[in-house]
Amino acid sequence: MLELYHHGSSVCAAKVRFTIQEKGLEWKSHYLDILKGEHFNPDYLKLNPKAVVPTLVHDGQVLVESTVICEYLDDEFPQVPLRPPKSMDRARMRLWTKTVDEELQPACKYITYASCHRHIIKRMPPDKFKEYMTGPLESAETRVTGDPYWAQSKRDIVNMGIDAPGVAGKFRIYDQTLQKMEEALKEGPWLVGNMFSLADISLTPYVNRLDMLGMSEMWTVSRPRLTDWFERIKARPIFKPCFLDYCPPDLTHDLKTYGSQTWPEVRAMLKS
Repeated sequence: MLELYHHGSSVCAAKVRFTIQEKGLEWKSHYLDILKGEHFNPDYLKLNPKAVVPTLVHDGQVLVESTVICEYLDDEFPQVPLRPPKSMDRARMRLWTKTVDEELQPACKYITYASCHRHIIKRMPPDKFKEYMTGPLESAETRVTGDPYWAQSKRDIVNMGIDAPGVAGKFRIYDQTLQKMEEALKEGPWLVGNMFSLADISLTPYVNRLDMLGMSEMWTVSRPRLTDWFERIKARPIFKPCFLDYCPPDLTHDLKTYGSQTWPEVRAMLKS
């Protein structure tokens, strides 16, 4: 029995859902509303002390870290292989998943907060907003993740948007990765040649995040191979149930509304 603890807007959870459903595996959903802090539930912390999603439980064995989970699933259920047979191609695939883990994932929270979540936070009741902006930086998130800087970064982003320290650099990381994808797609329809692989699965949630933020011009204007790649990804039958249907409708609306409003600033920043 596969059990997945996940949330609809989590890019890491979407990556694992994509892998599971691409393989046609049966699984049990444990949906955690991280917007309500359900990932800090003591019972969940026993499974994942970092208080992040996803977490996979397979026949009672717990596994965390989305990239590791995806490779485990490909080992355990090889009937629909998602890694190339040749060693060099597998290495190329892992370079993409490494890029996601080391560059895109840390950047994603910055661009999401700067484009959308800062506006959601501003909708808080005045007392809750003041507490968020001026309260102690020590929090459950800080204690569990060990990152004392992110709480202050979120406050800076709420105040300054894309002008907050570090945000422009994160958008440029995304832009550079999109260009690398465009160049890699010269070699075939997928990121590692002719085989759809975990490289494509790993990058999809991050390209989709930009799309949901109304920022698809980052590829549709000048990156035709990437544009075609994403259209073929979206045409896969599992794309909508895997990515769009799990995202709460109100959040989907906010991502598109606020992201589209932010896009002109981002576009100008990327051109500067």
